[in-house]
Amino acid sequence: MDLDDTTDKTAASPDTACGKRPRAASERDPGESLDAFMEKQALAGRMRRIRHKILVLSGKGGVGKSTVAANLAVSLSLAGRRVGLLDIDIHGPSIPRMLQLDGARPQIRDRAIEPVEKGGMKIMSIGFMLRGRDDAVIWRGPMKMGVIKQFLTDVNWGELDYLVIDSPPGTGDEPLSVCQLVPEADGAIVVTTPQDVATADVRKSITFCRQLALPVLGVVENMSGFVCPKCGELTEIFKTGGGERMAQEMEVPFLGRIPIDPAVAAACDAGTPFVYHYSRTETARAMERIVAPILALSDDKPGRTAVMTEPTKEGVPMKIAIPLAQGQLCLHFGHCEQFALIEADPKARKILGKQLLTPPPHEPGVLPRWLHQQGANLIIAGGMGQRARQLFAQNGIEVVVGAAAAGPEATVQAYLDGTLETGENVCDH
Repeated sequence: MDLDDTTDKTAASPDTACGKRPRAASERDPGESLDAFMEKQALAGRMRRIRHKILVLSGKGGVGKSTVAANLAVSLSLAGRRVGLLDIDIHGPSIPRMLQLDGARPQIRDRAIEPVEKGGMKIMSIGFMLRGRDDAVIWRGPMKMGVIKQFLTDVNWGELDYLVIDSPPGTGDEPLSVCQLVPEADGAIVVTTPQDVATADVRKSITFCRQLALPVLGVVENMSGFVCPKCGELTEIFKTGGGERMAQEMEVPFLGRIPIDPAVAAACDAGTPFVYHYSRTETARAMERIVAPILALSDDKPGRTAVMTEPTKEGVPMKIAIPLAQGQLCLHFGHCEQFALIEADPKARKILGKQLLTPPPHEPGVLPRWLHQQGANLIIAGGMGQRARQLFAQNGIEVVVGAAAAGPEATVQAYLDGTLETGENVCDH
């Protein structure tokens, strides 16, 4: 699809009728061309590699939906999950700006679109393909359906735990297209503000989900109160609780409230997710509470396997840090006696060597910087708090949590072989 042509004059397609779902990829529709059938199979193949697909919806604009979507994706990534973020707001893509990715361009490799990567996340947006920030996309339904299908089918998402899909406000072509193309999506998170005008529109979004048999994972009430930047006191400048009451009336889960915080506005303007750089704020803590049940989608399935992401260039060995206590993987990295720094060839899935290192005193930020200086690009631990995961990410070190106590060589070899079983994060402070 030529994305330079941003004007579409075609009429709306009957295929966008509400509630229409495609057949299974293995089934060929009567009269379906071979090309269309192969395209359907390609889409199904991509989606099978993504464990959870979550839409973020809102009934109206201006409620902070994209902010919630971006920070949800970052929070999931900081929790050690493999995350993709897809922006399908064709007419108003804001994800590139929120993640300080203005000017980034996806690459084409082996006939696939390689998504833009940042902080271990894979990101795709129509905003990456516009020539300028002020360009307008003037498309009708079929064109939007086509590009969304391209983002799902032609983008090399790889193996993901979560794909967070940021939809435009309302119940139009874009979320409908996703529901048609990805009928196995886990569900939707619906964002509102406390005001009646916002909650009234959210009711329509919930009805939309029900008509398409899309589960509603929960409602988020954004801009719920104001956090004073000087004293930190939470003040209810608008009425609050409208989102929770509406969720109760509509019989859907209520995930939580996110207050207004000047730090959040500053983070958005600077292109930095607030959960990353303002993790100690009440707003970030509220997001942690909202993310918890979303993480449970993955954590409630025992036997999750850590998949090697091969973060180094081809031919360059990995250095994997394992915290040790009495020669076994220590369940909390900050309580370890030693670190085993194991060098491995990710392509050959072979251990090349091992060093035993005595860590410096455990103080906030010390161990991530020290391990970075040792050349580590991955740490495998039993448990690790959110702030520590942030600090490791800032130092370019990937984190795998939930590993069981075992010898360091056995742990690393299982990771290289794709058989390392991970469970619950045993530390979450």
